[in-house]
Amino acid sequence: MKAAEFKANLEELTPKQRKVLNAFLAGQSDIAIAAYLGVESSTIRRHLTNICKAFGLNNEAGEHYSYREDLTDLFIQYRPELVQPTVLNSKASLEPEFPGSPLALASPFYISRSPIEARCQQAIRKPGALLRIRGPQCTGKTSLLHRIMAAAQWMGYYTVRLNIRQAESACLASLDSFLQWFCTHLSLKLNRPVQLESYWDQARFGSLVSCTTYVQAHLLGHLDQGLLLALDDVDWLFEFPEIAQGFFTLLRSWHEDAKNLDVWQHLRLLVAHSTEAYIPLSVHQSPFNVGLPIRLSDLMRSQIETLVRCYRLDLTAIEINQLMALVGGHPYLIQLALYHLHRDAIPFDTLLTTAPTQGGIYSPHLRRYWQTLNNHPPLLDALQQVIAAEPAAARLDPILTYKLESMGLVHLKGNQVQVSCDLYRDYFRPPT
Repeated sequence: MKAAEFKANLEELTPKQRKVLNAFLAGQSDIAIAAYLGVESSTIRRHLTNICKAFGLNNEAGEHYSYREDLTDLFIQYRPELVQPTVLNSKASLEPEFPGSPLALASPFYISRSPIEARCQQAIRKPGALLRIRGPQCTGKTSLLHRIMAAAQWMGYYTVRLNIRQAESACLASLDSFLQWFCTHLSLKLNRPVQLESYWDQARFGSLVSCTTYVQAHLLGHLDQGLLLALDDVDWLFEFPEIAQGFFTLLRSWHEDAKNLDVWQHLRLLVAHSTEAYIPLSVHQSPFNVGLPIRLSDLMRSQIETLVRCYRLDLTAIEINQLMALVGGHPYLIQLALYHLHRDAIPFDTLLTTAPTQGGIYSPHLRRYWQTLNNHPPLLDALQQVIAAEPAAARLDPILTYKLESMGLVHLKGNQVQVSCDLYRDYFRPPT
């Protein structure tokens, strides 16, 4: 394409297409652009497809190639001043990173789970909203959380993410010490001075009221926009029942206060956790039975096929079936296989045969689960009971069932339980 043709095509774009294009060249995700423009992510994808077509980047019948990279290359060539440095840097390094960490907002390896992202965008627009993201470890909770935060920033909200696992043992000595840690970190993230002494009076009012007063008067009362508070790994607190009971009761009360008090309508809560709450909370105190529940499930075949293309692999339909039989649609396990097939050129048959062994690519993952199960013998016994019952489904104690399901080791079919994939079945099969 010549410069004159490029210029003519650019001038023919509609105002809405220009807004989408500028945000795209700034490195914003479809989710963030959609939140900014107040539309669905599918609308943004359609705009970008039409923009590509306007520059002659379109598929022939039966093709499904994404021309976004080609679109970026065109602007790097003819209008580089419109392309943000972050996009230029990402173009310099498109090699996949080792799976296991949250994916960057512009990562091509993030798979959208429509309509989850759109539902979350709509939910955080509501005053006093509460969203709960639940899924086994390494299924993309934090990556989704970051995208919801990015969408909130585009809406003009303040955003704060607190990882509860960062609370050290001294901060977990009591409910009061934990809540003071919580308020201190929240203040620092919002660039507000830490003034606990001005609001905290445990002796007369208790920790819950002191914390509520501090957040309401010292933090929310001084914000000119809404605040999205994202709490990651909150199930860490389940190991500390007294703290968990107090803190989760507090979150529920803040959500309820938003119905009557304007100041609490500024707060949007986003809670991410892996396991169910096995602590004694009444239905009127728990934050886990209100708000919008978001359950992260396995990837579908079409999404796995998209990932295969992102890793520039040429797997056959049979090989994709074999991979899904091995690890189901678990996002991390799928990405780990594709990473090694791409980076290390491991023969596919070798990957399959060594997968459930100590020499396979999944050995660190499997050892972590083995250690957890050995530390909780009833869980290991329950899982091996499920394996031994196959091909029939098993029925277990409800608490054991939900703990195994929360770990991603089993799937539920009504009240029946089955192992989630061949990898866990082969590795944890009891010796004969």
